[in-house]
Amino acid sequence: MSGGHLNLQTSETGATRTRVKICGICRVEDALAAAQLGVDAIGLVFYERSPRHLSLQRAREICRALPAFVSTVALFLNPQKKQVEAVLDGLDIDLLQFHGTESAEFCESFSRPYIKALGIKGEQHIEALLAPYASARGILLDSHRQGEAGGTGEAFDWREIPHALRGQIILAGGLNPDNVAQAIQQAEPWAIDLSSGVESSPGIKDIELMTRLMAEVRRIDCE
Repeated sequence: MSGGHLNLQTSETGATRTRVKICGICRVEDALAAAQLGVDAIGLVFYERSPRHLSLQRAREICRALPAFVSTVALFLNPQKKQVEAVLDGLDIDLLQFHGTESAEFCESFSRPYIKALGIKGEQHIEALLAPYASARGILLDSHRQGEAGGTGEAFDWREIPHALRGQIILAGGLNPDNVAQAIQQAEPWAIDLSSGVESSPGIKDIELMTRLMAEVRRIDCE
């Protein structure tokens, strides 16, 4: 990626802090629990086929309940332009996240910072996939095939990520409190993104799992 959007930041001790996004938030209480645990961002899904799909009204309730410094991310998969515009008109959203085959031109057309999710299953040239999206605020790598829906809960071989990209990407796909430490050690990502890995059922976040997740992230960051 170019443009310097995701320069690796370190603390005074030299330790990297891994940012955390919890996606597929469907309830105010889950958003507040995530915020209290120190999650950096929450994801709101506007893909109708997802079990975590939200109405604008529910999303508005969640956004209004959040404290300061917790970013809100609106997730889409091959949306119509008017759908994205309706969400932006109705919500105070910090970032857009596109999971389909959207072009860079489409992603840029809303004059809002965006994240582009790329499925890397079966891909041999990950860097070539990223090249068209140099304007993205972040690139999320997931375990599905390019153009397919994510959220499968399946992991991929984190060692496949080119070393030149480590510290610049958002890692997703099959992460949970039991494997997140290994994922961070192997991939050294800028951030991680979880949904099903901290759920008791689709769209219902498990506070115990989120607590364990954040404890593991902090532990591995300090090593």
